[in-house]
Amino acid sequence: MTATATPETAKSLQELAPDIAPRIREGDLATAQYVLIGLGAVLAGLGFWLGGHGPLSYLVGYMGVIGVCLGALFFTMIQHITSAGWSVPVRRVTENIAGTLPYMLLLFVPIVVGFDDIYHHWTHAVIEKNADGSLPDGYDAVIAGKSGYLNSTFFFVRVAVIFGIWIALATYFRSQSIKQDESGDPAITQRLRRVAAPGLLMFALTITFASFDWIMSIDPHWFSTIFGVAFFSGAVMSSLAVTILLTTWLKKRGYYNEGAITQEHYHDVGKLMWAFMLFWTYTNFSQYMLIWYANLPEETVWYAHRTEHGWGAIGPALIIGHFAFPFVFLMSRHMKRNKTVLPIGAAYLLAIHCIDMQYLILPSGLSGHGDGHGHGGDGGVSAGDAAGEHAHGFGAQLGEYFHTISWADFGCFAGLLCLVGGLTLMNVRRSNLIPLRDPRLNEALHFHNI
Repeated sequence: MTATATPETAKSLQELAPDIAPRIREGDLATAQYVLIGLGAVLAGLGFWLGGHGPLSYLVGYMGVIGVCLGALFFTMIQHITSAGWSVPVRRVTENIAGTLPYMLLLFVPIVVGFDDIYHHWTHAVIEKNADGSLPDGYDAVIAGKSGYLNSTFFFVRVAVIFGIWIALATYFRSQSIKQDESGDPAITQRLRRVAAPGLLMFALTITFASFDWIMSIDPHWFSTIFGVAFFSGAVMSSLAVTILLTTWLKKRGYYNEGAITQEHYHDVGKLMWAFMLFWTYTNFSQYMLIWYANLPEETVWYAHRTEHGWGAIGPALIIGHFAFPFVFLMSRHMKRNKTVLPIGAAYLLAIHCIDMQYLILPSGLSGHGDGHGHGGDGGVSAGDAAGEHAHGFGAQLGEYFHTISWADFGCFAGLLCLVGGLTLMNVRRSNLIPLRDPRLNEALHFHNI
């Protein structure tokens, strides 16, 4: 049952603020904020300019970290549309993480700089016919057919629209929540609930098109209608992992008292993180199984690229590391309620999420300009090849993977994660740690798992 509150009750809850979450004093967390931002800028900058894969390494980090921000935005809206009471203290953290999306637009600039290198498969494709109507050498009929969508002008128009929607949603939900801290107006809760419905619809469309444009179009001959859902599942999982780590860190430093975010809240956040890890497994298995079963060269070629240069070891490694191990490790109720084990599991899933982004981006980006992208001709690849029938053993492929990747493929992810962490702390310092006058706060403070 959803708790309600009069303005008088909300005011009495606000008076309990020092007992729930002590107000952050001016200067608190400033050092951590500046260190994270500085370290993040150095790592991401060096990874982009000096890393072995340059813009591709940056894209690995960027897509992994923007997924954290988008997952936080999704969590915020889904709590409002369901009128969830348990999550009120946690929701302010996700509001602050999602509030970094305007800065993610700025951090998109290096992708613009490296645009031709990242998307060279379609930016350099031969798609114009000769004046007499004949086909020039190297003419790519597939990309020519998609040129109305895959062109640089329309690409950047979509970037502007997508970010406009994300920033508007993140800013609106955070600003209205903070406004309620000041006014105590219960009508704000109902207004946010109504906005969450169309907000989630726009979110679903934009995150899908973002994953299509920014990752899937690296290999413009390949397509998967479930790709956006697979990216979304990993994004939400990683955002919940960051939420666990950040709230644990703040709590250890005394910014949350025992009654604010309790073992009960961590249990539920842990369950959601575990559930979206399973959802990631389901969507990726569904994609692979259908492509394997159909055995169409234009589809299997994507997996064929992921059997070469050491990537053949990463597919099985993700099955074990992104599913089997965390499935067992975090399945127990006791693991999700353990204040030491749960953050370790969250940090582990963040690391494996980085490897997942490498698997999605690098094999396609590092392949030749159109090499192996056959469509029923000599360039086609059979499902047998895509399934990994290669001479190398797992150990040899794993060694080749470490030879193929660059330090920047991890460094850009870590750097951008530090940047978002520092910017999130900046938002934390500018607002109450929890929504003190949310009418469902009383329910959240007396919440217990069954």
